[in-house]
Amino acid sequence: MTTEPTVTTFAGLHHRPGLPLLLPNAWDHASAAGLAARGFQAIGTTSLAVAAAAGLPDGEGATREHTLALALTLGSGPFLLSVDAEDGFSQDPGEVAELARELWAVGAAGINLEDGLGPVGRHAAKIAAVKAAVPGLFVNARIDTHWSGDGDERETLRRLDAYQQAGADGVFVPGLSDPERITALVRHLEVPLNILYSPAGPTVAHLADLGVRRVSLGSLLYRRALGAALDAAAGIAAGHAPAGTTPTYAEVRALERSVSVSRSANATG
Repeated sequence: MTTEPTVTTFAGLHHRPGLPLLLPNAWDHASAAGLAARGFQAIGTTSLAVAAAAGLPDGEGATREHTLALALTLGSGPFLLSVDAEDGFSQDPGEVAELARELWAVGAAGINLEDGLGPVGRHAAKIAAVKAAVPGLFVNARIDTHWSGDGDERETLRRLDAYQQAGADGVFVPGLSDPERITALVRHLEVPLNILYSPAGPTVAHLADLGVRRVSLGSLLYRRALGAALDAAAGIAAGHAPAGTTPTYAEVRALERSVSVSRSANATG
């Protein structure tokens, strides 16, 4: 039996008209704990950061075990966790379903699966297999027609329809920022639409007005953090004090303790 969405469930956070889920994406337990401390109820992971940390290519199925390891680290945190699992790290729906079971077992509430413009039927089969194996796991089906394709509207709708019918709980169209096209997709869909935030695109408030139910930050925070570190190093070398926010040593240690406390509470609760 599937639990009906409420505002306290991950699915429920996608069903608040006018208040989309703003999902920041973390890359380690400190970044996740810091975001949770700022009041974010749900946090995602970003495959780019997982791959970059391991020195592996993103989007090429090389980081399954690294993704699981991060999910294990974050799954007991005081927030709802959604895992970026690329395309499921396999073309076999059964193997993708097994990955979903493993993620669910360590505490993940959602999974993001990208189609990479591969065969529609194959991706739909992965979605159906995951929902059959773990009905409670929120499946966000990513369509890459605007990310790595030409944004063809008919192809986008064809994929959206197939993934909805396969049981996806939400759909994700990164690279789409045109308000009129976003509105058209919202009207067409029966499930929540997820849009990737872009500093050059609509604001979160504007996306909310368009009917978007989830706004992801993707790798933006990780890239910003990396950029800030590089700028700080270059600035120090040039004789300048670093600008921006710098958490103290004690503040970072406090984030470590918050994760440890959460794990202990989950283990004894």
